[in-house]
Amino acid sequence: MLQVQTITRTYETFEDARNVAVRLAEAGIQPERIGLLGQQAGGDDNTATAAGVGGAAGAATGLALGLGALTLPGVGPIVATGWFLSGAVTGALAGGVLGALVDAGVPANDAERHAGEHAAGRSVVSVRVEEPDAALATRIMDAAMPLEVGKFSNGDLGKVVS
Repeated sequence: MLQVQTITRTYETFEDARNVAVRLAEAGIQPERIGLLGQQAGGDDNTATAAGVGGAAGAATGLALGLGALTLPGVGPIVATGWFLSGAVTGALAGGVLGALVDAGVPANDAERHAGEHAAGRSVVSVRVEEPDAALATRIMDAAMPLEVGKFSNGDLGKVVS
């Protein structure tokens, strides 16, 4: 039985994170395994943003990333995709981004860092992949210059085996 890894990265802009999600889908990673949490900069309506991301992803990959716009207490309006929209995770999101990430298997210290970055307006991409796809997902995510590259010394950059 193959192990599933959750690989999580934070990006400066929603557009960077959206592009990573599209690249992961283009590489053959199932859209339901790709999660994105973000806020569109500039006060745009996140519902319209979600529709735009879905259109861009669909046009690029022929796949729908399953986007939704949510308003969460203490967090505000966010755009979410993939496994972040599953019932259990959406419930955890209502308790905050930190809880959702921890529930997904991201170690608490990494989840806290990603949740803090999200609270500061940055976007988080988290993908659940089996071992054979882990290196590919990591290359795609790191090529987009996540905030973690060169910033944290623990070396795992939010990768866990669950």
